[in-house]
Amino acid sequence: MTQMAHGNDGEGIGARAPRKEDARHLHGRGQFTADIRIPGMREVAFLRSPVAHALITRQSKPQGFEDCVFFHGDLAGVAPITTRSSIPGYKVSDYPALANGRVRFVGEIVAMCVAENRAAAEDLCELVDVDYDAIPVIASSTAGRQREATLLHREWGDNLFLETSFDRGMDGIAQAAPVCVELELSTARQVMHPMEGKGLVAWWDHRAGQLVVHTSTQVPHLIRIGLAECLGIPQAIVRVAAPDVGGGFGYKCMLMPEEIAVAWLALTQKQPFRWIEDRREHLTAGANARQHEYRLKAYADGRGRLLGLDAEVSVDCGAYSVWPFSACLEAAQAGGNLPGPYDLKSYRCKTYSVATNKPPFAPYRGVARPGVCFAIELTIDAIAKAVRREAWEVRMENLVAAPAMPYTNITNKHYDSGDYPASLLEVKRMIDFDARRKLPARDEKGRYLGIGFATYTEQSAHGTKVFAAWGLPLVPGFDQAHVKLTPDGALEVKAGIHTIGQGLETTLAQVAHEMTRVPLKDIRVTLGDTATTPFSTGAYASRGIVMTGGAVSRAADIVAGRIKAIAAHLLQVKPEDIAFRDGRIFAGAANVSYVDVGRAWYIRPDELPDNVDRAGLEATAAYKPEVDSGVFSYASHAAYVAVDARTGLVEILDYAIVEDCGRMVNPMIVEGQTFGGAAQGVGTALFEESPYDDNGQPLASTLIDYLLPGPTELPRFRIHHMETLSPYSAHGIKGVGEGGAIAPSAAIVNAINDALSPLNAVLRDIPATPERILAAIAKGGRANTRDAA
Repeated sequence: MTQMAHGNDGEGIGARAPRKEDARHLHGRGQFTADIRIPGMREVAFLRSPVAHALITRQSKPQGFEDCVFFHGDLAGVAPITTRSSIPGYKVSDYPALANGRVRFVGEIVAMCVAENRAAAEDLCELVDVDYDAIPVIASSTAGRQREATLLHREWGDNLFLETSFDRGMDGIAQAAPVCVELELSTARQVMHPMEGKGLVAWWDHRAGQLVVHTSTQVPHLIRIGLAECLGIPQAIVRVAAPDVGGGFGYKCMLMPEEIAVAWLALTQKQPFRWIEDRREHLTAGANARQHEYRLKAYADGRGRLLGLDAEVSVDCGAYSVWPFSACLEAAQAGGNLPGPYDLKSYRCKTYSVATNKPPFAPYRGVARPGVCFAIELTIDAIAKAVRREAWEVRMENLVAAPAMPYTNITNKHYDSGDYPASLLEVKRMIDFDARRKLPARDEKGRYLGIGFATYTEQSAHGTKVFAAWGLPLVPGFDQAHVKLTPDGALEVKAGIHTIGQGLETTLAQVAHEMTRVPLKDIRVTLGDTATTPFSTGAYASRGIVMTGGAVSRAADIVAGRIKAIAAHLLQVKPEDIAFRDGRIFAGAANVSYVDVGRAWYIRPDELPDNVDRAGLEATAAYKPEVDSGVFSYASHAAYVAVDARTGLVEILDYAIVEDCGRMVNPMIVEGQTFGGAAQGVGTALFEESPYDDNGQPLASTLIDYLLPGPTELPRFRIHHMETLSPYSAHGIKGVGEGGAIAPSAAIVNAINDALSPLNAVLRDIPATPERILAAIAKGGRANTRDAA
């Protein structure tokens, strides 16, 4: 592959090019699902279960509206969402589009109602009569693991989607280690909360003979596969075309029952139908994530050097397995990623993916990584406290040293080289640790001050071998892209991935420009339409710029060679004498334009020799990195906080980030994604929680209950870039999309614990709400009283 100077003209790889997509969004000209209007379109509303676990004993349609209300039995031929796995012991759950005689969480769809507008459809839902016979509820993973627990899926015999175990080198560690710390930690259930919720418009295209589904998704080609399977029709008659998507966070990369139900309406009635998720639906019935419980025993020597880690992880997965990523993805990642960037020789981990009466889990941003980062980083701080050393020193000595060549850690994952200790030292300098340690422990307001650190490594662009090892039913392989020089000298780039706010219309254009030097303004990027773009499994796992970027690079490189061949003929030189510069094509001082090349191929082929390359000025290329286990970015975060011991309120006074995502295609976009991820991480650390009561009722059904950080709650994030190129990916690029969200909860809670150490208070659960902080202070006070007695 041709390698060219990066960003040397302000538009290629490395340039801070303005985002191409911003103009339409800032002027309100984007087209989202809710903006789509089709003549004759009818609106859909769903009647959802008000109880968490029950048998449906009776259901009836309102008189006169029988043809506007649909129950499970009306959806003839529709199969449930069934996610299979090749992992031994995995249990399959059937997730019906409409409840089939039983409901398993509050918000599960019981009936579909259709009317001329959404308000009328919702009124119709009120007229549907349904009786429920309640069944005991499993409201937590702890309850789900009890032997006498009610079964969500009776054929299973228990409530475990999957149980896994891993053990390497733990024999004898417990007896030999002079230091042992035990921790129990938990992370709260969260919702994804993109700016735009889920939604779709489905209609029958009589001319094409296709079911057309415009849906807000990250994975259009996968949704096409899933819809065809559940509806029992060939993929050839399904087209999925994603419009503008207002954020995804993993919520939009799975097949939803609403998509199946509305698509069935369009398929059977040959009319257009639309459903748009409202915020209450999202908060109570949308897929959730990140509710983990950790039990850890960490063993270390007298200086705090890690000797072994013994872990048990329980994940509250909800009632059904989502398609195609399964209910077990979080536990798989939790077990595999828990050691993080630390040099851990001995490791044992058991994971439990538990079915409960809550909405299913989705592959949320970062999936399990914020939880495992929280767990391992609080463990490092606990070890530091046990050996009476600064936490950053213990962390520094346990981090894997920068290798000259890639290495394999305890979980047998392949890493790119990177300097984790250097990132920690730099973030320590940025947070002004040494100076602040000399300041009083309390500020002028009487608040306690503390500093916390966290370092993580993020596996991105997961490859075929990784997903196959996780047993998923759909395994990504090569991503593809199509690049074409048009008759007017513009460049068309088409790819099956979709942009969900991460700027792919810009960065993919920058990659194409890097290879062809066609001006950025003349590059048009089309994404996410199964009818016009080559196959991609979509946007998730920080894979877009690595996988699709690599495919665009290869296709553009092929087209660049063909441009040179035609330009060489026009200039009467050899192709190797051709150079791209200043938006034109040069041979010495002589030059032609891209328009000249396009015109010659498409409009005046008589000007070309008979032996011209018949492949033309377009190419489709496939790509995946040379090492198929993914690439690894990493970062260190540091937080400086003030904690009010009277109110439990936390203020983040300073926050520093040192990140390394390999070659940055667009540093401005990298920073925006990192800052946005860190803002989300602040929410995870301090605010966001979807609690449920013992009856499985959601307690955060509005934005009064589910708190999100706003501008006044966020610090001014400071960022420093390191740039260690991946030796395996095109242009040395690594993923960065999810990274910013991984470390904040660990860094902030470590800072809170550092601040409250004079009070003997220790926080082990997130979010670190004022109530939890005050409870930790009270518990610490009681411990001090017992110690004094």
